[in-house]
Amino acid sequence: MRKRFLAPFVLSAFFFAACGGGQKSGEQASSSNATAGQEGGAVDTSMVSPGANAPVAKGKTLIDDQDCKTCHKEDTKLVGPGYKEIAQKYENNDKNVETLADKVIKGGSGNWGEVAMLPHPTLQKTDAEEMVKYILSLK
Repeated sequence: MRKRFLAPFVLSAFFFAACGGGQKSGEQASSSNATAGQEGGAVDTSMVSPGANAPVAKGKTLIDDQDCKTCHKEDTKLVGPGYKEIAQKYENNDKNVETLADKVIKGGSGNWGEVAMLPHPTLQKTDAEEMVKYILSLK
């Protein structure tokens, strides 16, 4: 009978201890990394180009804000091809980015079957290019 009453308290104490302990150690780890960076000098970022992830992050955000997910998924074909399939077909260069951005804006069919992609005439060309850069980065 006592086990029935004690079990929830013991489990609750275990749960709170497990959750609280992980958060505190994460704080300690981040503060120790910060002090290690200060003691050992600056972190070497010479191999990272400035803003390297900016187009990708912006492109993904723009895709999330549009109706793209109605017909496309990242890994698999839905109505249209998956983003990774598109990235495999097209080389990531300025000419393809411009061509595919125009196709996103104007719509079209024929490259992936008979189903036409709907046009997105209100989309700015620079935004469409950022979206295409993100898609082509998924190889």
